[in-house]
Amino acid sequence: MTTNALPLPPVVDTATWEHRLEALRAREKAATRELDAIAAERRRLPMVEMPDYTLEGEDGPVRLADVFEGKSQLIVYNHMWFDGKEWQCPGCTGLTSQYTRLKFLDNYDARFVVVTQGPIKEALAYRHRVGNRMSWYSTANSPFGTDVGAPPGGGFAVNVFLRDGDTVYRTWHTTGRGTEQLSHTFPLIDILPYGRQEEWQDSPDNWPQSPTYSGWANSQEIAAFYGPEADGS
Repeated sequence: MTTNALPLPPVVDTATWEHRLEALRAREKAATRELDAIAAERRRLPMVEMPDYTLEGEDGPVRLADVFEGKSQLIVYNHMWFDGKEWQCPGCTGLTSQYTRLKFLDNYDARFVVVTQGPIKEALAYRHRVGNRMSWYSTANSPFGTDVGAPPGGGFAVNVFLRDGDTVYRTWHTTGRGTEQLSHTFPLIDILPYGRQEEWQDSPDNWPQSPTYSGWANSQEIAAFYGPEADGS
């Protein structure tokens, strides 16, 4: 029998465990209701009209209104890009690697794409290298990225747009940890007994903790997991 070298939660009887779980579940349900209320407020946000931007796509220049491909709603992940770097932001690379099946958005009249400041040929080559399956566009020759909070050399962002004919409106924006709600990575890790194991988190004494980001896969690892040379497992 192998003994876990890590500290363990206390062992209790089933009734005690169920009591503690029920108390936690009450807080979880309250958080769910608060998220519902936040989503309701999001649906009531005003919006701002956008200029008629032109981006670069796989097949050449494309108007922002045409990036919707006939849909009325568009989610844009603004992927960080640093000129001359072989491997781009691991956080952006990891987050967008999750989205391999997006056809369900058709039922909601929506599309989800990546936009980056990188030149389109370099961006598409990077997408292939890391096994990303999303549609990518470049804003290297457009002020679009700067105008939506993702300037050259700057950070990442998520923006949502609504199209009415050829007119596009910006309806929502987030960055930083606000993007976690779009990911399944952290929700899965957060239900584990040891959680993210990052030193900023509130964990019991002696729980395994490491520097922030230390558990994240880097871009090379993501390419090995999902890129053209991956074994598919």
